Amino acid sequence: MEAFDDENPFDIESDQIPSETSSPSNVDISEPPSPPLNPSRQLSSEILGTERPFPSQESKRPQQHPNFKTDFCCARDRILHSGDDIEILITDAQKTNVGATSPYITYVIQTGNTESRHRYSEFESLRSSLVKLYPTLIVPPIPSKQTLGDYAVKQGKAKEDASMIARRKRMLQTFLNRLAKHPILSNEHVFHRFLDGEVSWTEVLNSPPLSLLPKNILKAPSHNPTDQEASPAYAALPNPSAAHPLRNPDQRFLDSEAFTNKFAVHLSGPMEKVTRRTVKRWSEFAQDHAELGAALNGFSLNENGPLSSAIEKTGQAVDATYMSTTKLAQELEQNWAEPINEYAQFSSIIKKLLAYRHQKHVQYEMTQDGLESKREQLEELEKSEHEARRLEAALGGRSTVSLPSSPSGEDTEGQSNNQAHSASYVPPHPGPNPTRRTARPPGMGFLNALSYTLHGMMDVDPETARRNGISKTRENISQLEDALHLAAQDLKYSSSTIQADLDRFQRQKVADIREMTISMAKSHRDWCKKNLEAWEEAKKEIDMIPDHPNKLPPPPEPSPSIRRDSTATLNGK
Repeated sequence: MEAFDDENPFDIESDQIPSETSSPSNVDISEPPSPPLNPSRQLSSEILGTERPFPSQESKRPQQHPNFKTDFCCARDRILHSGDDIEILITDAQKTNVGATSPYITYVIQTGNTESRHRYSEFESLRSSLVKLYPTLIVPPIPSKQTLGDYAVKQGKAKEDASMIARRKRMLQTFLNRLAKHPILSNEHVFHRFLDGEVSWTEVLNSPPLSLLPKNILKAPSHNPTDQEASPAYAALPNPSAAHPLRNPDQRFLDSEAFTNKFAVHLSGPMEKVTRRTVKRWSEFAQDHAELGAALNGFSLNENGPLSSAIEKTGQAVDATYMSTTKLAQELEQNWAEPINEYAQFSSIIKKLLAYRHQKHVQYEMTQDGLESKREQLEELEKSEHEARRLEAALGGRSTVSLPSSPSGEDTEGQSNNQAHSASYVPPHPGPNPTRRTARPPGMGFLNALSYTLHGMMDVDPETARRNGISKTRENISQLEDALHLAAQDLKYSSSTIQADLDRFQRQKVADIREMTISMAKSHRDWCKKNLEAWEEAKKEIDMIPDHPNKLPPPPEPSPSIRRDSTATLNGK
């Protein structure tokens, strides 16, 4: 396990040097500077410094209290950032059918003096909205939906299963508290409105900023996908696949991806399976003791005297073991199994976050390639234009396209035109219609449209097409240059922000695993203490049972003052 921890790329010592590709100085970002960030989206100076490259060299420094500020947007914001350790509670889960044709479970959320009610699907939409608003942050997970197997086994009662509802209550409460403690997400007004019981969630989903979210966040600013003043050059950015390879990958994030995959294998593989099996066996052990205790208590009624009391006390000790084991199994489920499952979900979230950053890097490289290709195309077109002008000057400045003046001069001029065009001909593309084409009368239907299209393809002047191509290519180059600048800014912002949140997540993970192990140790200690007390009481009652009448009394122990020789031992004296 030590070797596994040593490979953790989220925990960087201050003397480690980032790879060459991870240095922001290698990203070609020219003026103007990066666009200003929304204040609610900025990481604190402790998390994201302005003078140091990622990875963070100060990731281990103690942080100031993240939930304290003086500028509030609403009452919930004031409660969350008052400086106190405010805990959001889910106090109840109630069955209702308000606003729906079928009943559902609504969860009662208490934040300070504010109470709100939301169903599971609204928690789901809150999380998906935050993921789109903050594509470079680790948004905490919510408990997964019921599987098809659960619905098949419980025949429509899966949504009303008490254990499932209790589990969702705990994990949804953890989700809300993780949002409240996040240095960025806790400032989001959408989250504040979710906690407000007087606001309709449907209204929130259909109002800014959620209504301004683009369909494709890869073609929107990383720092603020809902920015309505974003450059139109974002539309020129490609839409790469997450599997597209990189020419110059960042080793820092390759290490992060490798560690995340290994972390996920450890959690979702043996760790989660063994934990689930352990909890199941403890639960079965408790159930066996429940049946054994009932049997012993019933058996004690058939006996009299000290034996009856001893059997009854033994049955009570078995009952105590049943209760303490049931509590142990519940604590293992809540304080160990559920956090393990949550961190398995965290690993999937981090994979998606790294995939987003990978796509942004691919987007930058593809834009670079497209720009270089357009520049080469422009260079070829300009060479063709220069050659055409040189030939035109050599031919005495005659027009490259001349109308026939007489039948006798038609062949001569045609040969001259063919010679002039042979060196400068470029395949035609749709351009403006030649002015000499006469308008055709309407009413010819499909044949008229087909003839119009064919003439548009054949009558294009190569010189006009070439010059239009040069103009269009220059426009494309200008647009790609703007797009490359935006892609570079997004890559730099995404890399630094994702790395900062990975460092924060690493500190959170260490603290959570520490609490998980301490909680497990306390649960086993309490289980041992309760069972020891119960069985010591049972032993006292058992010792009061008289000896068996046919049992020989124990031989007296020899006095230490009398010394026996070997002869006396052989004779039995």
